[in-house]
Amino acid sequence: MLPGSLGGGRGVVLILLIVIAVWGASGFYRVLPDEQGVVLRFGQWVKTTLPGLHYHLPTPIESVLIPSVTTVHREEIGFRSGEGRNGTARAVPEESLMLTGDENIVDINFSVFWRIKDAGAYLFNLDRPEITVKSAAEASMREVVGNNNLQPILSEGKQAIADGARQRLQSVLDQYGAGVEVTEVNLQKADAPQPVIDAYNDVQRAKADLERQVAEAQAYLNDLVPRARGEATQMVQQAEAYKQQVLAVAQGDAQRFLSVFQAYSVAKDVTVRRMYLETMEQVLKGSNKIVLDQAGGQGVLPYLQLPNLNRPATPAPAGGR
Repeated sequence: MLPGSLGGGRGVVLILLIVIAVWGASGFYRVLPDEQGVVLRFGQWVKTTLPGLHYHLPTPIESVLIPSVTTVHREEIGFRSGEGRNGTARAVPEESLMLTGDENIVDINFSVFWRIKDAGAYLFNLDRPEITVKSAAEASMREVVGNNNLQPILSEGKQAIADGARQRLQSVLDQYGAGVEVTEVNLQKADAPQPVIDAYNDVQRAKADLERQVAEAQAYLNDLVPRARGEATQMVQQAEAYKQQVLAVAQGDAQRFLSVFQAYSVAKDVTVRRMYLETMEQVLKGSNKIVLDQAGGQGVLPYLQLPNLNRPATPAPAGGR
């Protein structure tokens, strides 16, 4: 059936060589920077190639799969976005309701973001990777929630719960040889179940009021106790000062008495007269004095009342002359 111009047997050989060359050249393939090449030999995974130009034995001996390994996939647990009315999220209670460590129920919605780490393991070690990742994520979150109490999950412990679930999920997927890397676990909602959320909010408000009152009482205590201690210290210091004053006065009085007694022991007459004069000076200091001679008042000495000179003059009565 070949044309005579092909030269008979030579033409057949040439055509065969061309077909073999084309068949052999079909084994060249290129892997892009965001891909990995998975080489199959008679359907069995034999190697994984990195970005660049590569060669595999032509079909049907070998073939290659080139999945993208930078695409970030998302799994939703506890809700389905865009499936509710008006495009809102639809709740999935059988996934979101979880039991905490203190035997309470919490309603949790979260998302898992993951990408392919090893294309060969991803394609051949898992049957349905999306379902596997989702199921493992839900189980990991339930385990982490079951090891924590309700209060931290609903308040300051949300990020710790998300990080713990991500680490646990990654460990499970590595045990499966899934070839998947979990990039993030985003805890979108953590609330009490809807039927009891109002009662729970009332309890939280009561706890907040209690904490506020305790803080106010502590602030009052912190203000009162130092002030009372300061006043007590001041009273002690004043008492100590009064003690020192009384001791000093008593010691001074005793020392003065001893000095007078010593002077009296040396010169009794002089000391008695001096004491008499000092006593009379104190007694008569504020009174008017009249000096009489020894004849019994025959000659009254004139006495100028010098203290009266400093007194203001008494005003004359009204109408007087």
